[in-house]
Amino acid sequence: MEISVDRGRCLGAGMCVLTAPEVFDQDTDGGRVLLLNAEPPAAQTPATRRAAYACPSGAITVTDGPGQCDG
Repeated sequence: MEISVDRGRCLGAGMCVLTAPEVFDQDTDGGRVLLLNAEPPAAQTPATRRAAYACPSGAITVTDGPGQCDG
């Protein structure tokens, strides 16, 4: 799984932190997304995908890495 964040698109809604706090946080200056763990354990995959889906600005992208399939 590959995770990328676009801090320029982030609105600071915090849905990512509420959904996957082991993977995402917010900075103290504006509340923009911070990626805490670019390679979270497999157990965090569902929450990470839900966080990307819940992001109102689309600032989080989760894709399967080369040769990976989660499903």
